[in-house]
Amino acid sequence: MEKPRQGWAGLWNISFGFFGIQIGFALQNANMSRVFQSLGSGIDDLPALWVAAPLTGLLVQPIVGHMSDRTWLGRLGRRRPYFLAGAVLATIALLAMPESAGSSSGLLMAALLLWMLDASLNISMEPFRAFVGDMLRKDQHTAGYGVQTAFIGAGAVVGSLFPYALEHMGVSNVAGAGEIPDTVRYSFWVGGLALLAAVLWTVLTTREYSPQEQAAFGDAHEAETTAAALSDRSLWSALPWIIVGGIVAVAVQGWSLEKEVYLLAALLAGYGIATMAAIGLARSGRSASMLAGIVGDFAGMPPLMKRLAFVQFFSWSALFIMWINTTPVVAQYAFGSADPASAAYQQAGNWVGVLFSVYNGVAAVAALALLPVLSARLGKARTHGLCLVAGALGFGGFMVVRDPTALIACEVGIGIAWASILAMPYAILASSLPQAKLGIYMGLFNVFVVLPQLLVATVMGSIMKAFFPGEPIWTMAFAAGTLLVAAAASLRIEDR
Repeated sequence: MEKPRQGWAGLWNISFGFFGIQIGFALQNANMSRVFQSLGSGIDDLPALWVAAPLTGLLVQPIVGHMSDRTWLGRLGRRRPYFLAGAVLATIALLAMPESAGSSSGLLMAALLLWMLDASLNISMEPFRAFVGDMLRKDQHTAGYGVQTAFIGAGAVVGSLFPYALEHMGVSNVAGAGEIPDTVRYSFWVGGLALLAAVLWTVLTTREYSPQEQAAFGDAHEAETTAAALSDRSLWSALPWIIVGGIVAVAVQGWSLEKEVYLLAALLAGYGIATMAAIGLARSGRSASMLAGIVGDFAGMPPLMKRLAFVQFFSWSALFIMWINTTPVVAQYAFGSADPASAAYQQAGNWVGVLFSVYNGVAAVAALALLPVLSARLGKARTHGLCLVAGALGFGGFMVVRDPTALIACEVGIGIAWASILAMPYAILASSLPQAKLGIYMGLFNVFVVLPQLLVATVMGSIMKAFFPGEPIWTMAFAAGTLLVAAAASLRIEDR
């Protein structure tokens, strides 16, 4: 038996929840630097405050992927319980975020709520990636991820434009020191409710295939147990990770690096310790445990996934640089103000929302109209490389363009790259993975989305402080360079 072919209504229902999730991500990405600076943070402190977001994704997505592969709650299904739980928690975080300004420790409260928001969004997002593979035939994977990307772009447009639209409706866009403008406040509230409504749409309009139905489709066969192979490894094979983590920690002190780099050291050492524990579990016959399963699957990734992971690593480095630095860059170089309390800075913040809506709108259109045409002619891998080059040109444009309106042209290139980053790697990957492990492999693939963000959050501040103090424009040059590296690496992927 084959899975039924889904029509456009089915593709819509499967991915519509991602529209709401991306509204939440867009509000976070376009406004959190602005919120932090409005509450008193300096520009050099932004990476440390942002570090909660990628760290949360690094921890949450593999765990949720592992658990969702093993979940079946009857009528509620396999992946949908995680959609729903994450959406409820994310809505609470969005509703509470504006109240940080009324707290005696507003900056700390905002950072903690960002952590909660990103954890909740990741709980919902990771199963959505696997959900496409669960629900669609392999010959519909490209269409499924294209529709999902279109909803991501559309949701990001809506989320990014909220403050700009509210300002033009007469809502105040200026606030005193330590306060958050009403445009941002109301945007978070409306966005939270929209997120919950969109996820509920997918939960209520879809029915997941039961384990028995997956078996009938031939998709429920057991995948190779990679955790069992850990029992053949020496405990000492994990020691290099711990040593490298210690070296990084010593370098922080010796080279006077930013304190956030200690987090990178802790992650390296932590992975070494986790590997030792997983090897011990496998040797004692407990290879079915979550830790052994996650570490074993990470070590045993298929070769194609490893090559795609390298491309993802450099692609997402550029994106996280953009999300952290676009507001201060546009404010300083296009609006002439680096003071978060100034009207010009707040105006720049709203314009960044417009720019972000442009690249997301371009991505929504490109996912449905451009990528299928290019991939049919060039193949998925070459199409991905070409789109990444377009993104590099967009980032490079920030180095020379000073007219706020002209920056829209830069966002077109970035939008084409964004469409491909969200669709092509998953379309290539989903058809090559065993369905029984689709959740965990999608969660582990996210590690290479999150690791570059952690590196940017921990290392970029030290680089900028040492070589380009007070000149955030150079972060865009770094973003362009990393996308070019990713484009070159994509040529090593065999597109079958």
